[in-house]
Amino acid sequence: MHHASDILFTLFVVFVAAQVGGEIAQRLKLPGVVGEIAAGCAIGPSLLGWITPEQIVTGTPLDVLAELGVILLLFAVGLETRLEDMKKVGKVAFVVGVVGVLVPFGMGSVWAHGNGLDWDRSLFVAAAFVATSAGITARVLQELNALQRIESKVILGAAVIDDVLAMLLLGIVVSLQGGGSVNASNLLLVLLGAVGFIAVIGWGGTRVMRWNSAWLDKPLSPHSPLMIVLALCLGLAWLSTLFGLAAIIGAFLAGMIASETRQQHTLEKQTRPLLALLTPFFFVVTGSKVDLHELASAEALWMLAVVTAIAIVSKFIGGWLGSISLGARSATIIGFGMVPRGEVGIVVATLGLAAGVFDNRIYAIIVAMSLLTAMVTPPILAWLLKRSDHATGVIERSGTGS
Repeated sequence: MHHASDILFTLFVVFVAAQVGGEIAQRLKLPGVVGEIAAGCAIGPSLLGWITPEQIVTGTPLDVLAELGVILLLFAVGLETRLEDMKKVGKVAFVVGVVGVLVPFGMGSVWAHGNGLDWDRSLFVAAAFVATSAGITARVLQELNALQRIESKVILGAAVIDDVLAMLLLGIVVSLQGGGSVNASNLLLVLLGAVGFIAVIGWGGTRVMRWNSAWLDKPLSPHSPLMIVLALCLGLAWLSTLFGLAAIIGAFLAGMIASETRQQHTLEKQTRPLLALLTPFFFVVTGSKVDLHELASAEALWMLAVVTAIAIVSKFIGGWLGSISLGARSATIIGFGMVPRGEVGIVVATLGLAAGVFDNRIYAIIVAMSLLTAMVTPPILAWLLKRSDHATGVIERSGTGS
């Protein structure tokens, strides 16, 4: 009983901290996600200690709730994303995804090697620079009601491609750490499996649902459509992990499938209370994972500043170059939308620390970089989107006036 009451109290603290942080951020004209991540830093082990390191390790109740939160978030984003719309930006999203992986990976490996690591370890560090956190950017786009913009669809499509490529790179660098050789045939099988999973589920699932979604109303419960698509969400999230992909990719695909139903708008409304309850846990837990004690020196702070600058610039360049065909304004939005690393960089850093690839300070710097990119990007992205809307409005009024 005592253990159960401790868990409930921790959940209460995390949830309230998220609401306070989000409210403060919004009053400062910042996206709420920034305040939630900052709240996690404040109540985490480094500062107030209201969350202990043991409470945020994999498999703990808090970690499970955080995972459910980001899964539901990407499911909700998928609900507002139609396959036909994604097809229109498929080519651009593919280029953004590929270039947005190559540039950060190259710049990250050069930086790590220049700081004394051999090339094998440098490549491992560089893997943390690669994949965009779809959860962070998706939350900002959702808050700004911008999910229907072409830039948003490119960002989300490229984030899926990022995840596949990041998985392959991670497989390569892990093999190198063990002194082994890279098995090209195994990597090819993994790639084909991941791409095949996305193609079959994304294309086949949406077509099946488009043809006949009336069966969702067959059960007597008025909430049966929601229950069925949530089961689909959890099932595909699990299935995607079997193919080496992040669970959020399966959740996103489940949302895209559900977006083809005639109950789409009802499902969107019904998922909002679930999002309000669970997604704050993900962002607070993400913020709580940074160890500020390892950064308490001028040298460490300077290294963090350099690493964060490289992470932001390299990803922006990759996204901008990949989408310049849409125009400079859209390319700038997409470039910044691809910047957040979030949980992806933290996962790579955790694997590197466990494998002895680098020490606690490098680990703390990579984690802090991941969180800083997640905190810096939302306000910039929000400003760019509003500025773009304003410019578009001015042009439309000017055209009407003439």
